[in-house]
Amino acid sequence: MDRRRFVLAATLATVIRGLAAGRGRAPRVVLRSSWQTVNIGDIAHTPGLLRLLEQHLPEAEIFLWPNRVDHGVDRMLLARFPKLRILQGTADIESAFRDADFLLHGSGPSLVGEKEVRRWHEETGKPFGIYGITFGARGSSATKNVSDPGLAKTIEIFNAARFVFFRDSRSLAFAKSLGAACPVLDFAPDAAFAVDLRDDAAAEAYLAANGLESGSFLCCIPRLRYTPYWTLPEKRAAPDPVKQARNDEMKEHDHRPLREAILAVIRDTPMKILLCPEDRTQMQVGKELLWDRLPEAARSRVVWRPDYWLTADALSTYTRSAGLFGNEMHSPILCVGNGIPAIVCRWAEQTSKGYMWEDIGLGDWLFDLDDEAAVPRVAPAVLAMAADPGAAKAKAEAAAERVRQWQKQTMAILGNSIPKVS
Repeated sequence: MDRRRFVLAATLATVIRGLAAGRGRAPRVVLRSSWQTVNIGDIAHTPGLLRLLEQHLPEAEIFLWPNRVDHGVDRMLLARFPKLRILQGTADIESAFRDADFLLHGSGPSLVGEKEVRRWHEETGKPFGIYGITFGARGSSATKNVSDPGLAKTIEIFNAARFVFFRDSRSLAFAKSLGAACPVLDFAPDAAFAVDLRDDAAAEAYLAANGLESGSFLCCIPRLRYTPYWTLPEKRAAPDPVKQARNDEMKEHDHRPLREAILAVIRDTPMKILLCPEDRTQMQVGKELLWDRLPEAARSRVVWRPDYWLTADALSTYTRSAGLFGNEMHSPILCVGNGIPAIVCRWAEQTSKGYMWEDIGLGDWLFDLDDEAAVPRVAPAVLAMAADPGAAKAKAEAAAERVRQWQKQTMAILGNSIPKVS
C-alpha cells in the first residue's frame, strides 16, 4: 500500500472517528470468524482481530458470529474482551443483520464464511470487508483451474466488498489474475499477529515442572502433510486413505530436519527444546517422529508436551522461549507478532500462507521442504537462532514493527468503510 493511499485513508478514518463522537450511537460491526477450536491458530484469528479493533476502532460495538467457541474458547475471549457479544442462535443473528452497520470477515485459509458473507450482502445490502485471508492456490503458485465456477462466485463477492486484504502476496496476485477489482485490494498480515492473550500462571507452572527456564529453550512443532482430522471424535470425519498414505510417505522426510536441528542445538548450545502442539493431533506426531527417534542421551534436554493447550497458555509459553521452529504457521505468527523469533517449514499441500514470511521480510526463515536444496539448511538456521538470541530477537521485532504498520494502515481503511450512523 503506497503512502498517498495510506494518508488519505488515515485522514478519512480520523474524520469518521470524529463524527462518531457526535452521532447517536457507536458503529456496530459483525465479525465473522472463529472457525474451529482444535487448533490454536484457528482460535487466534479472532482475538487478533478483536485486539486490532480495540486499538483502532475503540468506539465500535463488536458482535462475533462464530463457527465454534467451545472447549473454553468463549470464556478465554470474554475474559480478554468483556464487551464482546457472541451471537448464539438464529435470533441473535437476525438481530445483528438488522442492527449492525458492517460485516468483517476475519483471517482464514480461504473465504471460510463465504456463504454467510453472501447472505449478509444479499439480505441487508450493507457494506462488508474481508481481512487477511489466503485465496485459491496451494503450492508455490496458483494452480487452480481459473474457470472453476466456485472461484468465479468468490470473485463476485470480492468485487462487492469495500476491501479485501490477503495475508500473502501470492493470493493477492491470484485474485487479481481472476479479475478481482474491489475499491481496495491489497496485502494485510494475518490478524493472529496481533494476539495478546496470556495465561502466565499456567505457562510458569508448566515450565517450572519441566525444568525449562525463560530464554533458555526453543519450541518445536511437528506437523503432517495433511492434518488427520479423522482421528478426532468431534470432527466425525471419515478416514481419508489417500491423505493418510501421503502423510506416511512424507512424515520421516518432513521431520528429519527438525530432529537434526534439535540435535544441533543440544550439541552446540545450552538451550533445551520443548516439543509442543498447534492442533490436537500433533502431540502424538511429536512423540512418534521427534521424541521417540531421538538418541536416549539427547532426551534429557528435550521435553515432550502430551497435552493440548489453548492460545493464551501457548503464547505465554512462546514469549518465555528463545524462539520457535517447525512445520506449522500460526505459532510462528503468534511468536513474531510478539517479537519472538520463528522459523517456518512448509510444503505444497499447505496453502500459500507460508509465503507471508517473505512478505514481512523473513524470507530467510522460510524453508520449502519440497525443495531438497532447502532441507539441509533448516538445522543451521535453527542453530544460528539459538546461538545468537539477541540478533534473532531484533530481527523478529523488526518484522513485528512492519506488521504493525500494515495493521495501522488497514484498520484506517476499515474505519473509512463503516457508514456514518445518523
